[in-house]
Amino acid sequence: MTAPPPNRFQRWSNHLLALCLGVMAVAVFINVVLRYGFGSGVAASEEVSRLLFVWMVFIGATAAYPAGEHMAFTSLVGALQPHPRAMATMTALIRLLVLAACVMLAIGAWQQVVVGWGSYSVVMGYPTLLLPLPALLCSVAIGVFALIELIKRTPLDLGHAAELD
Repeated sequence: MTAPPPNRFQRWSNHLLALCLGVMAVAVFINVVLRYGFGSGVAASEEVSRLLFVWMVFIGATAAYPAGEHMAFTSLVGALQPHPRAMATMTALIRLLVLAACVMLAIGAWQQVVVGWGSYSVVMGYPTLLLPLPALLCSVAIGVFALIELIKRTPLDLGHAAELD
């Protein structure tokens, strides 16, 4: 079974992830060479790597949701397959729980964005609100995806239900 071709969102996400990873790898490599070879390093290397890693995690989490690649506990839903009404109810409940989690994450991330609004990183001087911002954007995006799936009554992807015993 082949996967469907990536859509524009997946392509952009993959490009952003590759860019983040590439910049991180180059920054860390240069820093290691400078430290071991010349006894000095680039102080900004750690900050840029930390910032890009946080963005990479949340870009990846956002891209994984519509692709159905998040961890899923589908045993109960898989067991309900012979009962379409119960399965639809459980699917709606799961989507509502995803929305609730997104709201909680968005509230916490927004509070951290507000805290970081007036402060700046020590070495590079970027606004520290850039660290919690991807969590806010991720929660909003996944919440929108889950809401659309809830409204459209999209069934859960049980592609790995064959592992059910």
